[in-house]
Amino acid sequence: MDAAKTTARYAGIALGCMLSCTAHAGYDGLGRAPTAAEIAGWNIDVDPSGTALPKGGGTVAGGQKIYQTMCVSCHGMKLEGGLGPALVGGQGTLASDKPVKTVGSYWPYATTLFDYIRRAMPFQAPQSLTNEQVYSVTGYVLHMNGLLPADAEVNAKTLMSVKMPNRNGFYLDDRPDARNVRCMEHCLSASKR
Repeated sequence: MDAAKTTARYAGIALGCMLSCTAHAGYDGLGRAPTAAEIAGWNIDVDPSGTALPKGGGTVAGGQKIYQTMCVSCHGMKLEGGLGPALVGGQGTLASDKPVKTVGSYWPYATTLFDYIRRAMPFQAPQSLTNEQVYSVTGYVLHMNGLLPADAEVNAKTLMSVKMPNRNGFYLDDRPDARNVRCMEHCLSASKR
């Protein structure tokens, strides 16, 4: 008898869920369109070409100070890694049995480093750094990989001019089953064609 009641109870719950979903299939009145300010707050990605890099800048020296305060506990005093991955070294290892993928050995664009730091670092407080702090830390990491001088000013122009060692180490995936047309605008309407 208890099994029958339990089964009936679960069936009733399932039926109620199905009816609820059917009744609201159109999502009428659910949510609202985001404001331009809300979209701008999330639209912070920077592509490899540097599109959307913010105004402002920083310095390698300033980046060293910020790194020592905000980053050293995960990435080590000399960027050698620890709780977080190593950020330096690895040059010449990518074709070996044990490749070491760091900013200086693997990453293809300096702008990608800026984008990642801006969105995801520091680990315990992502998106808490100002753009100037992100430019500075990015510059410091690039300097420690031998890609910028110690006295460098770091800004959008600087980052777009950095030639990363592995920039040409990537290729387009041209397998026939993985072909997609690149789309940067009006992608939903383009996919319906």
